[in-house]
Amino acid sequence: MSGNSAPEAPTLRRTLTLPLLTLYGLGVTVGAGIYVLIGTTVAQAGAYAWVSFLLAAIVVAFTAFSYAELATRFPVSAGEAAYVDAGFNSPNLARLVGLLVVASGMVSASAVSVGAAGYLGGLIPVSQSVLIIAVVISMGVLAWWGITQSVSVAALITLIEICGLIFVISWGFGMSENGGVTPAELIPPLTGPHWSGIAAASLLAFFAFIGFEDMVNVAEEVADPRRTIPTAIILTLIAATILYVAVSIAVLMSVPTDTLAVSAEPLTLVFANAPSSVQVGFAAIAVVATVNGVLIQMIMASRVLYGMADRGQLPTVLARLSPRTQTPWVATLFVAVAIMVLALFLPIESLAGWTSQIVLGVFVFVNIALIMIKRGDSSGGDHFSVPMVVPVLGIVTSFVLLGSTFL
Repeated sequence: MSGNSAPEAPTLRRTLTLPLLTLYGLGVTVGAGIYVLIGTTVAQAGAYAWVSFLLAAIVVAFTAFSYAELATRFPVSAGEAAYVDAGFNSPNLARLVGLLVVASGMVSASAVSVGAAGYLGGLIPVSQSVLIIAVVISMGVLAWWGITQSVSVAALITLIEICGLIFVISWGFGMSENGGVTPAELIPPLTGPHWSGIAAASLLAFFAFIGFEDMVNVAEEVADPRRTIPTAIILTLIAATILYVAVSIAVLMSVPTDTLAVSAEPLTLVFANAPSSVQVGFAAIAVVATVNGVLIQMIMASRVLYGMADRGQLPTVLARLSPRTQTPWVATLFVAVAIMVLALFLPIESLAGWTSQIVLGVFVFVNIALIMIKRGDSSGGDHFSVPMVVPVLGIVTSFVLLGSTFL
């Protein structure tokens, strides 16, 4: 009997531990945002950009806890699609939400690819288009290589980019000449038109927090997901908020706001008067950080496509795994090509704005799904649980931030 049995189909490997998963979340969150969009955030909020990051963190926090419960109830790839399917009992709506998640990952990675090419162009005199193509292809190969290898590389890069941000904070507060605002100018008055700018900038700042939700889409590759995922989500959000607020204040105090607002390499401006070795060293860290964001979003989007295809919601060709690497190679190839096209033909501000709008829409659906699931399940169960008020506030805050884009 055993000699005639068909070989088992390859499956995803459960190898991601808490440190790796947390660094995975930090890698996409930190690398995708602050290195690229601090300048455009300052362009809208001025000296109060740090407040925009704080407001965005509050919006994210409620939905982050909702994701923590849902991920422990349904520890599968294509998490959002599975949550919505369970809550709404609508496969079509689940498919739509899953595709929105994929779109957000691809658009986000495209924005970060443009940012990576901007930093890389400061080191290598090559056209931006060529650099974008090189970044996307190299990250696509790494994503295909294997989940443990790619996430381990991403984790190492994440440690480097976090050290880079700590360096920015230290240099901005301790070594840089104070060419920006004073501490008193960082405090916004309680009323005034500046709050519309802060609210608008919060949408861009929200883009910088996109990443914690990506962790649920590698749930099938997480060891002990019911314990690991909630802790990793919370640690990612806390660490990212502290880093973003501190970096924003350090940069605002070091660099004039009008200079920050028009820069394609905003964080390098902190080191304008530093030795050339310091400038080049930080530029290299910035390249690595932004490239890391591309890799992790690519992993996430390909896993969502794989998970949906594996459950029959998309063509089964997208569920094909490489026998050698046990990664979804068709989905990874599709995602890489889409990222490259978007990055080559659309501006970074549009890409970031669209990503935030798509993700906020997904957040609304996910929070409603959790409410419906909790109303129909009073048994408790072996999973992380939050009070009903948490998804309700997740819906309200997501709608408020989404509505600010139309003001």
